[in-house]
Amino acid sequence: MIRSSAGFDLTPMDAERRAQMARDLPAEVRHVLFEQGTEPPFCGDLLHEKREGVFACALCGLPLFRSTTKFESGTGWPSFWEPFAPDHIHEVRDVRHGMVRAEIRCARCDSHLGHVFPDGPPPTGLRYCLNSAALRFEAGGAADGE
Repeated sequence: MIRSSAGFDLTPMDAERRAQMARDLPAEVRHVLFEQGTEPPFCGDLLHEKREGVFACALCGLPLFRSTTKFESGTGWPSFWEPFAPDHIHEVRDVRHGMVRAEIRCARCDSHLGHVFPDGPPPTGLRYCLNSAALRFEAGGAADGE
């Protein structure tokens, strides 16, 4: 088992396990997670979520971002300035749509989450721009990452 810096299991999932976990997800969620889809701006369920808690991967439940790092970016997608733990996400070079961007993926299940941009607020200067469909919100504390 591979443990994250925050103590969560980061053992990569195989394709069979991912498919099994995705079976009951809505089509729009599967489109975002597995086909690098993007939901339309200003329509995601978690855009205006203000409660204290953790935003976790919609597929595997790994904690990705804390509500204390969420900010209003004006872009229409939930935005954060810092991940739950640096090793809970990984970046992939995305050259689709005629531009170069940094795609962010869940470190455990490799699901597409969104992108990261260098135009966020202090202290990191980063804006992690996520699809609500890629997330589930766990009110209160840390999500169940096991």
